[in-house]
Amino acid sequence: MSVAIDDATSPSFFLDKSAKIFVAGHRGLVGSAIVRKLHSLGFTNLLLRTHAELDLTRQADVESFFAAETPQFVILAAAKVGGIHANNTYPADFIALNLQIQTNVIDASHRFGVKKLLFLGSSCIYPKFAPQPIPENALLTGPLEPTNEWYAIAKIAGIKMCQAYRIQYNWDAISGMPTNLYGPQDNFHPENSHVLPALMTRFHEAKVNGAKEVVVWGSGSPLREFLHVDDLADAVVFLMGSYSGLEHVNVGSGKEVTIKELAELVKEVVGFQGQLVWDSSKPDGTPRKLMDSSKLAGLGWTPKISLKEGLVGTYKWYLENAKQ
Repeated sequence: MSVAIDDATSPSFFLDKSAKIFVAGHRGLVGSAIVRKLHSLGFTNLLLRTHAELDLTRQADVESFFAAETPQFVILAAAKVGGIHANNTYPADFIALNLQIQTNVIDASHRFGVKKLLFLGSSCIYPKFAPQPIPENALLTGPLEPTNEWYAIAKIAGIKMCQAYRIQYNWDAISGMPTNLYGPQDNFHPENSHVLPALMTRFHEAKVNGAKEVVVWGSGSPLREFLHVDDLADAVVFLMGSYSGLEHVNVGSGKEVTIKELAELVKEVVGFQGQLVWDSSKPDGTPRKLMDSSKLAGLGWTPKISLKEGLVGTYKWYLENAKQ
């Protein structure tokens, strides 16, 4: 069974800066960072389509696009995403729309002659009680976290689809699984944002309103890992040029921070002078969630943006762009 095209490198990605690259999901947190990175490296022929211009859930539309544009490389960063509340409220959307997007784009990429595709997933693919740090081979070794299993099942199917097309067609499809991401273009909505943008919004509003304290749920003891989205974009480009294997690759910072340390750091960056109060009657969530990114480090990539530096840049973007 031949499953590796060339297990070391795929150098052709960097040879032609005018090659057509389709970045699916270019307006999101991840896709916009990938576009910034590719532009900074001198790539001149990016194919970008908004949802209004191309609905990736419609197979006929996707096939028409690939037939007309014939991209050479595809980076699949488009997905239906949301927090716990959204996953619980719209489970059918999270499994069906993501399966449709992935299936249409991966299959059309293969059939219309794309040289290489990178599929992006999420750390939620791993079992709820996976070993810490979580290695790639923890996939499918136990039950998922029930609150986002609909999204996770779709993402697991995407990994397996890339592997299946590699095995059956000897086609170069790879997958990257990022940890918790943050940065420009993040979702700062007060109801359904993730912990880091939520903290930033709350401290900013407290500062603007002259509040004396900010109350945060839990004890602050859980450990989390964060990666700046520009580091992820750098890793994506690295993998496009340097990896061609069957197994998916974890993309994390390898650095843990307690929620308490994170909150103190965000408070400092925002410049909130009041008190930080912990409501330990509220639940903490998973005590530790860290991905094992040693495989990626072994390939030669490590992150460059420190959490403090990344938070400063993110807050600057928030002040300039987020709706107050």
